[in-house]
Amino acid sequence: MQTPWGEIEVQDAHAHFFGQSFFKALALQKGVSDIAGMVAALGWDLPPDQSEDLARGWAEELDRHGVAKSVLIASVPGDEAAVGDAVRAFPGRFYGYFMLNPLADGALERARTAFEELGLQGLCLFPAMQGFSVQDARLGPLYELASEANGRVVFVHMGVLTVGIRAKLGLPSKFNMSFSNPTDLHAVVMDHPSANFVLPHFGAGYFREALMLASLSPNVYLDTSSSNSWTKYLTPRPSLRDVFRQALDVVGPERLLFGSDSSFFPRGWNGRVFDAQCEALEQNGITRVDAEAIFGQNLERLLKPARGR
Repeated sequence: MQTPWGEIEVQDAHAHFFGQSFFKALALQKGVSDIAGMVAALGWDLPPDQSEDLARGWAEELDRHGVAKSVLIASVPGDEAAVGDAVRAFPGRFYGYFMLNPLADGALERARTAFEELGLQGLCLFPAMQGFSVQDARLGPLYELASEANGRVVFVHMGVLTVGIRAKLGLPSKFNMSFSNPTDLHAVVMDHPSANFVLPHFGAGYFREALMLASLSPNVYLDTSSSNSWTKYLTPRPSLRDVFRQALDVVGPERLLFGSDSSFFPRGWNGRVFDAQCEALEQNGITRVDAEAIFGQNLERLLKPARGR
């Protein structure tokens, strides 16, 4: 893709795979049977029936923007098979992550199946949404599972958690922010040094705490995704340039992962996020080498080993 540093390969560390199973789960919660009508009311496109067809749509969308690869996240528990189908259909284009409630019955077995049989590489935890502490001893076997092979990560959403589609549909979001501080992860990452952890959105409002954690923990990476609207909670409010400058100073370019937080059609891949992050990093005067790392090489280094290439 063409960037201020010339042509570089871009890999997106954060995109959601909103297939029909995702919308069926929301429709069930809302108590409606007309899924197509519900999606149309959002102004979104109803995804195709087959995961492979939606994956093809995403592959074509990445082609249009010149994006080499992307993470696809199964955004409701139990949807990991859909992303597994997408990864198998286009193994050179996607990495697969799956969302898991670690306290649900059979969680460890689901995670093992996702990693070992479906070929997924990221275990996604949402403590505030599902009401658990990342330090809960019951999560220990999951962290160990993520440590068993190279190319696996534990993706942990800390900080402010808002799910825009739930608000648009009038669904409640009873999230518990007492489980959202990134520093809660410190003991966990120290106890599991062979596992790699990813925090999206620079810690989503807990920027200082995310920097503290990453500074002390070489196995923690920061995902830069979304509009980073969480900056409104900080005083004085930093610009995106300020956010990147501080992250570069504390963490360095080797553990920053570009993410767009793309999710639905017809918007498709969110190029505005990419453009804004390019501008912020250019303003910080980063080198081409560092740009290549942030926009793709760091992610590939994390996930490539398990893909056998």
